[in-house]
Amino acid sequence: MNTRMVAERFVHARLHAEALAAFPGQIPRTLDEAYETQDLAIGLWHRRVAGWKVGRIDARWSERLGEDRLLGPIFDRGVRAAVSDRIVEFPVFEGGFAAVEAEFVFRLAADAPAEKLTWTADEAAHLGGALHVGIETAGSPLAAINDLGPLAVVSDFGNNAGLLLGPELAGWRDRALEPLTCETFIEERSVGRGGALSLPGGPLAALAFALRRCALRGRPLLKGDLVSTGATTGIHAIHARQQARVRFHGIADLACKAVPAVPQARGAA
Repeated sequence: MNTRMVAERFVHARLHAEALAAFPGQIPRTLDEAYETQDLAIGLWHRRVAGWKVGRIDARWSERLGEDRLLGPIFDRGVRAAVSDRIVEFPVFEGGFAAVEAEFVFRLAADAPAEKLTWTADEAAHLGGALHVGIETAGSPLAAINDLGPLAVVSDFGNNAGLLLGPELAGWRDRALEPLTCETFIEERSVGRGGALSLPGGPLAALAFALRRCALRGRPLLKGDLVSTGATTGIHAIHARQQARVRFHGIADLACKAVPAVPQARGAA
């Protein structure tokens, strides 16, 4: 398959803020092929990878692919600070796919050993320096990307379009995870509830996966990297000019507004 062509078409569509009517070529047959496509696209984007989003692979796909999570890059200019007293704007591809996801986000305290290819949640905890709340702004020029499955998702930056990084949770190692709950609203209508334990194994299991997968790809995680650990209230579609809000109970209310993406210079986000 022509992985370079697929990567070039996705990058071109993102740069020009153009929707894609169909997957641009043959969908990869394996996760290795999909990550090869993603790596080529990262090289074409010419921006620093500031971290990674972790997404779930549902059971009907995970049995075939052998993994129940996936990764996508978060680029430095796609990270925006989010605080409770203001609305943060973020771009969406009109005619494509866009969603908001309530997430818990680690910032690594040290470089991961490049040669270490297996990780437990307890081992991952030693590298998880700060834990933040945040919102992943998922997005792709391809409206049907999720319908096509995880191999398509991985090929296009893991269906990521940015991260709104909220406040740090002080003393997270000494806090119980069960009370860390949240609720997502679109146009002030509640669309989902969840919390840090909504996903299997919680945030540390997702961090352990990211450490393993990145090491296998020759991209070991580095000090300061962000890992957004998964959608805790669900994946909530949003359209340009709509507002969303995530209430992390007792921590912060993070608000954002989707605005139409505009063409940009290569590497601008």
